[in-house]
Amino acid sequence: MYKKLATSLLVLSMMVVAFSLLAEAQQVIKVGIINSQEILEKSVEGKKAIAQLEEKNRKYQQDLSKADDQIRQMETKLNTQQLTMTQEAVLSLSADLDRKKTERQRLAEDANRDMQELQQRLILKIQSEVMPVISKLGQEKGLDLILDLRASGVLYFNPTIDLTSEVIKRYDASKGTTPAK
Repeated sequence: MYKKLATSLLVLSMMVVAFSLLAEAQQVIKVGIINSQEILEKSVEGKKAIAQLEEKNRKYQQDLSKADDQIRQMETKLNTQQLTMTQEAVLSLSADLDRKKTERQRLAEDANRDMQELQQRLILKIQSEVMPVISKLGQEKGLDLILDLRASGVLYFNPTIDLTSEVIKRYDASKGTTPAK
């Protein structure tokens, strides 16, 4: 009898715990979504950063193109005049050509590294400026969680929870800028 009562009390207490956990699990969690790529592409500061990156890339491409032209000229000279040049002149031009190719390779590597560093610096700057805007918006809307579409792996969401345009608007306002149409 005592064993049966203890078992019943144990089962009853387990059911109470299970129901309380179930009720707690059913608590509504309010979620918002942002798209950091869209913020970068559509905010005024993001557009400035993209323009800065494009300008820097254009300059590097011009420098590389000049180096490529010089290499082609040297190769053409070597190929067309090799038979009329002295052995010493051929060796000298070949060495110059090798040096120019090495310089071009270093230029490309330096440009790539500089572009990556600039991109990272600009994106980190924008992220650090946008995070307070996102946090404040989340607090105002009483959200428990805000996900970034770009980093979260979200496959579906209701568009009514997308806060991206509001974040862009507030971010631009915080920078004292008005988006260009």
